[in-house]
Amino acid sequence: MSQDEPTTPTSTDEVAQLRARVAELEADVARTERHGTHDRHRIRSTASAVLIILAIVLAPLSVVSVWASNQISDTDRYVATMAPIAEDPGVQAAITDEVTTAIMEKLQVQEVTEQLLTTLASGDRVPPSVAALAPGLAVPLTSGIESFTHDQVAKFVASPEFQVVWNEVNRTAHEQVVALLSGDQSGALSAQGDQITLNLAPIIEKVKQRLVDQGFTIAQNLPAIDRSFVLVESSSISDMQLAYRVLNTLGVWLPILALVLLAAGIALAGDRRRALLRGSFGIVASVVVVGALLTLVRVLYVESTPAGILTPETAGNVFDELVRFLRSGLRYVGVLFLVLGLAAFVTGPSSGAVRTRHTLAGGIGAARRSAARAGFRTGGFGTWLHAHRRLLVTGVLVLAGVLLMSWTRPTGWTVVGITIAVLVVLAVLEFLATPPGEAEALAEELDEGREDTLPLEVRPAGSADDEPTAELAGTGSSTPGAPDDPAGTTGPTTS
Repeated sequence: MSQDEPTTPTSTDEVAQLRARVAELEADVARTERHGTHDRHRIRSTASAVLIILAIVLAPLSVVSVWASNQISDTDRYVATMAPIAEDPGVQAAITDEVTTAIMEKLQVQEVTEQLLTTLASGDRVPPSVAALAPGLAVPLTSGIESFTHDQVAKFVASPEFQVVWNEVNRTAHEQVVALLSGDQSGALSAQGDQITLNLAPIIEKVKQRLVDQGFTIAQNLPAIDRSFVLVESSSISDMQLAYRVLNTLGVWLPILALVLLAAGIALAGDRRRALLRGSFGIVASVVVVGALLTLVRVLYVESTPAGILTPETAGNVFDELVRFLRSGLRYVGVLFLVLGLAAFVTGPSSGAVRTRHTLAGGIGAARRSAARAGFRTGGFGTWLHAHRRLLVTGVLVLAGVLLMSWTRPTGWTVVGITIAVLVVLAVLEFLATPPGEAEALAEELDEGREDTLPLEVRPAGSADDEPTAELAGTGSSTPGAPDDPAGTTGPTTS
């Protein structure tokens, strides 16, 4: 280059500025991405928490909605719910008294008896002493007839025939039950003020025929009797009707909605296992709360039922039978999600969960190795089970879920039984599945054990136990590995 040409200076400052600017822009982009990721994570976490909380709230209400739409609205299940009430001694005693009173009032036994005795006493051939005493027999005769009628009614109410009539009455009245809870007060079952009553006319007709068959023919003159028996008395029947209409409308859709919300909340969560854990235990807590509220409602119902209608014990028994399937459903949901929550905990990273898994796996592995030493080996089948263990475990869990969902009337004990069966199957799979290398290690261990027990003269050549014997043979032994002198007759080669 000539000295006359102008030199182009290197703009090192500009390059440095450009690099600094690029670094600054990259930092801004990274910061924006971090903020965006953090914001998205926060939104997902918030949405997940909201969905899981909604599922927790709706879970026990789902049980109530299924009970309202299936147990109460379904005729067969309603009859099954009401059937045990007829066997309650308090209910039988109350119905017996109610039917006896209705019959005695319609027959007007005391009035008829008094008129009959007065007519007999006024006869010309009746002695004066008898005529004077005859009117006084009206009360004991009436009492005797009432006692006889009460005994016949009690025998009928305690008989299997009454159970049949009771079921028929409730089956016939089922449409009126649904109409009543929907707000239509008509038919065999109706709401009178704060009472829900059952028409006893069919039962009275059966008792009437029974009295005639026993020789009490005056019962043939009984007209049709419209008598009611109070099943429930509560000041909140209108509120019950509103709740029933809402829950019956939701029906089976409410539990589906609750499950969808729970699944969506778990899917949006950053830690899905922890979300399942918290959601499951939250549902268990909500079910416990609803169960406690149900117990409180029972206490209020018993206290509000007048003793003249039902005794406190009988009122409690009636309430227990009416909500029997509801309680069973709550227990089922509670136990199911308790099992799911425990499963989520055991599979987690906490020290207790890890220790539990290692203890169980170690115990089953030790049992498997002990069985192999005793001669029980799964061979290639065990290796195949271990290779496909995850798929098999998934299949077992899916099968258990299908079985649980297809159960006609599952209870808490159903969940417990299926859970125990699943645990047993998984333990058997773990026992039969042989990890890679374990079979070979056990085979080598067993081979070494057999060599240790063999006599010296039959042990394989070159074993460790042969070395002292070779040293004791002296220097006249052959050089090891000489193929042409297997007997050792040729001495060592000298140079």
